[in-house]
Amino acid sequence: MEPTPARERHDTLPEGLTEAIRATAEEIAALLRGRADTSGPVPGSEWTLGEAAAHLAQANELMAEIAAGHERSHGDGTPQSLAAANERALAGFAERGAEPLAEMIVAQAAAFLRAADGCAPQEAARTLETPLGPMDLPVLGSYLLTHMLGHGYDLARAVGRPHMLDRARVELSMPFMITAMPRVVAAAAAGLTARYEIRLRGGSRFGVTLTDGEVSVDRGPVRRPDCTILIEPVTFLLIALGRCDPWGAIARGRVLTWGRKPWLGPRFPTLFTAP
Repeated sequence: MEPTPARERHDTLPEGLTEAIRATAEEIAALLRGRADTSGPVPGSEWTLGEAAAHLAQANELMAEIAAGHERSHGDGTPQSLAAANERALAGFAERGAEPLAEMIVAQAAAFLRAADGCAPQEAARTLETPLGPMDLPVLGSYLLTHMLGHGYDLARAVGRPHMLDRARVELSMPFMITAMPRVVAAAAAGLTARYEIRLRGGSRFGVTLTDGEVSVDRGPVRRPDCTILIEPVTFLLIALGRCDPWGAIARGRVLTWGRKPWLGPRFPTLFTAP
């Protein structure tokens, strides 16, 4: 029996990622459709609703083009240069209408999936240059999803609607998060030597080792961690993306720490700059 087209689509990216990218784009578009005014503020951001949506449309297009094999420069791989590149791109893109941007967000997510569709394993494993360094196609797909989740959360808050983050989508974001962490180390990590184990409640587990401020990340349990952090998955992603106050999450019982040096737990989010 020959494989169906739908099955072929799912083989290129990890199970569930295709559906999560498509659904997240559609849910973001639903937040925008029918809104005549996009000049209102986005909580916790200097952008308006229209600017945040325009950024998402541009970012989805950028990642679709990278997936299709086109070279696109966008900063030098650091969070600071990425933020500056985002502002330059926004300044050169005038569209702020809710309906056109909703359609662009969905269309460019679909363009990414078309680029991924049918890739042979060796093509999916090829190195692609992205705004946060080299990645293969599955990790780039995880990056696209993570980026939409972060800004989708912002847009949902701006319009007073439920966000689209859930445990399954956070798990699909983990390949990108693990890849990106060594590239977004903050100044606060300088000189620190420590071994962390991060456990998402009911899900992923990974280790973060700092050696005099240099970071390496490994999947799976860590031998003799100094500090183990158990965290609710959505809370993990919101903290990692700079959308949630760690101390508030600790106070609400969404983060627990233990080990030989449990006091290192609250320090962990300060060691990275949100990508």
